[in-house]
Amino acid sequence: MADQAQYVTIGVAEEIFAAPVTKVQEILDMRPIARLPQAPDHLLGVIDVRGDGVPVVDLRLILGMAPATDTENTRIVVLAVNGPSGPVTVGLRADRVFEVTILDSEALDPPPAVSAGWSGHCIAGIGRRNGRFVTVLDLDLLLSDTAQARAA
Repeated sequence: MADQAQYVTIGVAEEIFAAPVTKVQEILDMRPIARLPQAPDHLLGVIDVRGDGVPVVDLRLILGMAPATDTENTRIVVLAVNGPSGPVTVGLRADRVFEVTILDSEALDPPPAVSAGWSGHCIAGIGRRNGRFVTVLDLDLLLSDTAQARAA
């Protein structure tokens, strides 16, 4: 059990997503975000994390969900992802963060193959936690556009 993968579970709308704990640097309360001119909608801007400018993306918008206003539960999950030219730090705005946990089973189910137009490429797999589905995100793929822009 000690060597089972651990995940940070993240809530967006009514869905539960998970990020490998090895990618998570820290979890921050919501704070002012400096907007960037002509940035894509999902790129909210940058925040200061100990002297470094960290881009923040909205997980809702990346996943094709409607935007939502911040609440007392809104968090920024600071992640280390692999960009095209090495590690990149990116913040992910989420409606809430639940816990660090293991999933009910070590094995993940593959994303469903439902349509030729939808590949599920940013999904590492589908797991379960306490009987509920948890979508484990492939953060390197999900955030590759932001990481590429950051590395440029």
